[in-house]
Amino acid sequence: MTLEPESVGRVPSAMEAGTDRVGVAGEDGERAIVYRLLATALEAPVGRDWLEVVGALPAVEGPLGAALKQLSSEARVADPATLRRDYHDLFIGVGRGELVPYASYYLTGFLNEKPLALLRQEMRRLGIERSPDVSEPEDHIAALCEMMAGLVQGAYGDGDPATASRFFRAHVAAWAPYFFKDLAGTSTSALYAALGHLGKVFVDLEDEADRLFSQQRQAG
Repeated sequence: MTLEPESVGRVPSAMEAGTDRVGVAGEDGERAIVYRLLATALEAPVGRDWLEVVGALPAVEGPLGAALKQLSSEARVADPATLRRDYHDLFIGVGRGELVPYASYYLTGFLNEKPLALLRQEMRRLGIERSPDVSEPEDHIAALCEMMAGLVQGAYGDGDPATASRFFRAHVAAWAPYFFKDLAGTSTSALYAALGHLGKVFVDLEDEADRLFSQQRQAG
């Protein structure tokens, strides 16, 4: 996969930490790009700038490339005003949206439960602080994707890939595939359905790679 880091822009800072480490491997940089693409799309309704950037993404190979191509195609024909309504219907709603994009809800059926408390403990250990401008609980899928991007690039914690692996296993892998599968199945928005498909393909690939990485660590 070859994508430019500028291709999805910078996530509006919901989390704050140190500076990315120098010399991030190309593959890790590309992983961070996809995490940030997901974060920017799920944090708030996307605007015309995001649609133009994603609509111009270069073609890449493999299942992830096919998912990116589908999202790019939907971005080229999407209307920002319609997407604002779709985002509201999907994630906010009147009382509750079609989907509830929080780890606590997917893992326990309720908001602000133990998964959020454990995440906050981990954030303190890694030196990640929530921006005062953000009111959403930290276990929102967009915030977790942003944190994963920072961990992959060494902005948080010690920069050890094992740290990113443990965070992924504890706070993403257990529930994000189900969320993205639900989002991929929505009939509310073709673009958000394509985004859900991308998220599911990407997290599944991340899960497989993480398992191989863990096996290599244990063997070493």
